Amino acid sequence: MADEFDSRASTEVDDDGASAPVPRRRRSRGKKQKKQRPFWQELPILIVIAAVIAALVVTFIGRPYVIPSQSMEPTLHGCPGCTGDRIYVEKLTYDFGDPKPGDVVVFVGPSGSWNKEYHTNRSSNVVARGVQNFFSFFGLVPPDENDLVKRVIAVGGQTVQCCDAQGRVMVDGKPLDEPYARYLYPYQPGLPFAVKTPMGLSINPIGREFGPVKVPEGNLWVMGDNRNESADSRAHQDDEFSGTVPVKDVRGKAVFKIWPPGRIGPVRSQDPQQN
Repeated sequence: MADEFDSRASTEVDDDGASAPVPRRRRSRGKKQKKQRPFWQELPILIVIAAVIAALVVTFIGRPYVIPSQSMEPTLHGCPGCTGDRIYVEKLTYDFGDPKPGDVVVFVGPSGSWNKEYHTNRSSNVVARGVQNFFSFFGLVPPDENDLVKRVIAVGGQTVQCCDAQGRVMVDGKPLDEPYARYLYPYQPGLPFAVKTPMGLSINPIGREFGPVKVPEGNLWVMGDNRNESADSRAHQDDEFSGTVPVKDVRGKAVFKIWPPGRIGPVRSQDPQQN
């Protein structure tokens, strides 16, 4: 800032003997500019801000999940040992309403029947497990729970069963139009998908028939699109929920495939009851 002149002035005599005022200089009193911090000092602050934002997104908006099995083929790709689809699952939709028929949802296994083959994805090492749990909070590591993905077929209060004369699933006596469903075997009347035995339900993937099952209020009947290779509600009819999934166990709605690059695209809801 330029030096200022004091309003008080001294005088000096010029060559003709006349006096003239001479202004005094005074030092600027302006504020000093604040010194900018180096990047290495700001980096921890930026990391904390990013972590807080990530945690809020995971908690309230959504997070990615990996498809571990082939039960949703061809809609979603997955199989043991292969590169399964990674999907983005958003939570906001179900903050304002319940899942609807045709929605593809991710939910946590609601009973022991669903979870008997689940093995934790956490390390046996205490320190490593703590690190995994920490990063899971920010969406960088999958949660330690049996998360499954299926399509909603019927909701609370509806009755679901299979099959009509064409082998189609019915809800409240009305056959469904399911263009997404894949069957590997032709319909054989009288052949059930699951049979109750003293050891529990015995699954026959060639069979289709089940029900009728009345879905309790607040619950969902879910099925995989790959009908002969999906251990869905049909395979758990002997549990405490008759194979249905409580809405409270739903983690969110699958809306987008984010990986691998060749399969990036939306995950569409198709209501089979609107035909």
